[in-house]
Amino acid sequence: MPRTREWESCAPERGSDVGLEHLFQGSALNAVDAKGRVSVPAFLRSVIERRGDARTIVLAKHEAFPALSAYDPAYAALKHAKLERLLEKEEGAGDQAQLEYQQRNLMAFAATEEVPYDSSGRIVLPPMMRRKGAIEDLALFLGTGETFQIWNPQHFLADDRVPEDLKDIARFRLEERGVQA
Repeated sequence: MPRTREWESCAPERGSDVGLEHLFQGSALNAVDAKGRVSVPAFLRSVIERRGDARTIVLAKHEAFPALSAYDPAYAALKHAKLERLLEKEEGAGDQAQLEYQQRNLMAFAATEEVPYDSSGRIVLPPMMRRKGAIEDLALFLGTGETFQIWNPQHFLADDRVPEDLKDIARFRLEERGVQA
């Protein structure tokens, strides 16, 4: 899987010197059409393109929230390497460690979908991912450092675990579009 030298040199496990240009940050709210097409904001696509030359996004159900987690293919390779290191540390722990490793791999890779984006930055959210993230007619994009999240903005506002300051971001994005929060 091709990656740029810049991304390899700032990989998280090699230190905390990750440059901001390699982190997903910011927020946006975009419309999702009936076929599941949505435009990924340019500020997120530019990070993907700086990290590597793939014009694809990996989508997964977020582990803790009713949302999608998204990242570039190079990050998926880093996730795989991290799981391998965990298995090496647990070597000798028996069948339970092997089972947990297999379960982590299934969640990290089987429950994901890689989607390309076109020259205007549009992707088609696969039906399973739309369902897992409860994405309807609007998608709230939130940068979270190494990854970004895609939320149904109404679910984001309703989630008690989300701090009010962050909910203000969603309310602002909805107001920009003339949507009542």
